[in-house]
Amino acid sequence: MKFPLISYISLYLLTISLSAQSIVLREVQPRDHIARGDWWSVYGDAKLDNLIREASSANQNLRVAVFRFDQARATARIARSNFFPTGSVGVAVTHQSYSGNTAVPFDPNGRIFRGWNYDVPLDISYEIDLWGRVRLSYDAAINDTASTAATMQSVLLSVQAEVAQNYFRLRAVDAEIAAMQRAVTLATESLEISKTKVKSGTATDFDVTRAAAELATQRVELSGLQAQRDPLQNAIAVLTGRKPQGFAVEANGGTIPPVPVVPKSVPSDLLERRPDIAATERTLAASLSRLGVAKLAGYPSLSLTASSGVVSGDINSLFSVGSEKWIIGPSLSIPLFSGGRDKANIEAQRAAADIALAQYRQSILTAFAEVDNQLSAVSHLQEQITFQMEAVTNAEKARQLAKTRYDSGVGLYLDTLDAERNAIRAQRNLHQLRGQHLIASVTLIKAIGGGWNQKLPTVVPILKVDPASQTENAPPPKKNFFQRMFKRS
Repeated sequence: MKFPLISYISLYLLTISLSAQSIVLREVQPRDHIARGDWWSVYGDAKLDNLIREASSANQNLRVAVFRFDQARATARIARSNFFPTGSVGVAVTHQSYSGNTAVPFDPNGRIFRGWNYDVPLDISYEIDLWGRVRLSYDAAINDTASTAATMQSVLLSVQAEVAQNYFRLRAVDAEIAAMQRAVTLATESLEISKTKVKSGTATDFDVTRAAAELATQRVELSGLQAQRDPLQNAIAVLTGRKPQGFAVEANGGTIPPVPVVPKSVPSDLLERRPDIAATERTLAASLSRLGVAKLAGYPSLSLTASSGVVSGDINSLFSVGSEKWIIGPSLSIPLFSGGRDKANIEAQRAAADIALAQYRQSILTAFAEVDNQLSAVSHLQEQITFQMEAVTNAEKARQLAKTRYDSGVGLYLDTLDAERNAIRAQRNLHQLRGQHLIASVTLIKAIGGGWNQKLPTVVPILKVDPASQTENAPPPKKNFFQRMFKRS
């Protein structure tokens, strides 16, 4: 179901600050079916590819979303069944007795009737959808299913993005750990040099003590970074559906992968692929359909009923001529009063539709804000990285000069310590900014619905079979006699 009016209002809210000449109104339609593809492949990291693919098939929250989609599809099929007649056949064997002193549908002539009765009824019923109530109920179920499917895609995108974000945080921490390990190595060498100079009389015990304190400080910071790594690794394990015990992501202290080229702006069409927007739009459509059903509660309903079969007091003559029975005709039901129930239900459904409309509008506004925020974050972080790289270069030069001056005996050891601290701090800040830059790019991809390249193949979540499941591993149910009898040819 489409909502041009709602879309126009939403676009108006988003463009209210523009001039009237620059506003172009058009109908917004969900495009969550457009291929997102393996959006994470733009980072060119094979380890990340493997982790995201594993999470896309084994994450437990994703399993819940997929099974809820299966449940919604089954519910939609139940609603669809109302378009067709219902029929049943039965067998009844009774032993009955009628009193001779009470009125019965036949004249017992003063005698008490007792005996067996054999009945094989065939009943068929069909409700004519005069006002479209069945159609509206089916539309609501279909839109609920579509909303659940969009929510499933939203969970998939969130899981994939969270894996990537934690992975890049881990890579940034690994780079910091590598920098601190180099700092510990330099501090260890500095301590040994100070001890050597004390023996030669060119340094004092104060220099040795200060070098030892600096080494201990560096080791404390290194231990703190290693403590940050474990929770990130455990988070990735949980996202991939694995136990944290025994799970490990190999440390990589090399260069952090660069951020792929990010466009300065993205077309608003990409936001129509966001599954959360699609989910709220279809929830709104379902709410409007249920409101229509509620309004039809006071309308008459017309059904066609037919009942036939055979009945006899003697089983030998059950299928003989004369044992047939049948009845057929329409049944009209006109509601008179319901104690205010129907009116209250209309008010409840109207409120639910208003809630869904507000959520739909909010999801659109939030989407535009998130994209704008992440575009700004990516741009500013790139600028900060450029300046920080300059700071790292200068800090490393200052460290080399201070060390040369101290080794030649014209510089102070305190200047050397300060220069080394500044160089380490600058290097760590650069790693942190690069990690934040990568995380911001992932968040931007998530905000626009899964990448800005619409030509990649679609990725469908295919879950791994759960060996502990009682339903996934169960053999298909065998058809009974009646199912085989009435199966489609």
